[in-house]
Amino acid sequence: MTLACDVRLNSILPRHLQDKYQDPYLIRDILARTKTIAMVGLSSDRQRPSYFVASYLQYEGYRIIPVNPKATEILGEHAYPDIQSIPDSIRVDLVDVFRRPDECGEIVRQSIEKKAGAVWFQLRIVNEEAAKAAETAGLKVVMDKCVKMEHGRWNGSLHWVGMNTEVVTAQKARRLY
Repeated sequence: MTLACDVRLNSILPRHLQDKYQDPYLIRDILARTKTIAMVGLSSDRQRPSYFVASYLQYEGYRIIPVNPKATEILGEHAYPDIQSIPDSIRVDLVDVFRRPDECGEIVRQSIEKKAGAVWFQLRIVNEEAAKAAETAGLKVVMDKCVKMEHGRWNGSLHWVGMNTEVVTAQKARRLY
């Protein structure tokens, strides 16, 4: 199956890094295999993008683990001050990062220790050094993409609100996850 999409949409990465960190096959694989997402920088403020993304993903069936040192609970889940504080009984499949690029190195270090499966840096969050460290440790990496937008694109629901998914097909969309 061929995936037709222009990965440059909304990205500040140069083309060679888009090819590496925004591969549509990798994105689909991560979204399909993920059950639990630790969201670093998840805000308790309903007006913040991180809250909107988390509530959408929770509605879509993912378990969201809030990582915010200033909160005790977000979206009905216990919040942790950092990734290291998440109990070992909780398997983290994906670490979604809503923090400044200069904080990504420490987040990746903790993600490696936690044995997360992947790290996802949200839109405009670019840290090549942290991405390389994650890759070297065996984690999958997506950078400068919104997990909510990508889920909607590949789940077949983004076009419901009038957005161009850049996926052209004559087949009726079916849920992938």
